[in-house]
Amino acid sequence: MIVYGEEVPSHEVGAGVSRKLLTRGGGLMMVEVTFKKGAIGSVHQHDHEQISYIIKGSFQFELDGNVQEVNAGDSIYVPSNAAHGVISLEEGSVILDVFSPQREDFLE
Repeated sequence: MIVYGEEVPSHEVGAGVSRKLLTRGGGLMMVEVTFKKGAIGSVHQHDHEQISYIIKGSFQFELDGNVQEVNAGDSIYVPSNAAHGVISLEEGSVILDVFSPQREDFLE
């Protein structure tokens, strides 16, 4: 399956946060999340494993209470049920998230 990113609609999912569900299949799902400067991805947890790759910009990333700055080119592994969240430090910062299994709640 080939998915052309420019054809995927972006959906507002919070103040200053938009999400594009890029592709999914089997037990995997890939999502692009774009943030305005100062936008918050609140600390949360879920059963899914997650790998995040910073495509553009920078974030304050919290993982199980440990807060670090991450920048374009950095990646993070988030184990199942680990508390995590972000604050965007730059306008137009972008994260690519990969989930296993798929986030069925994103399909609603």
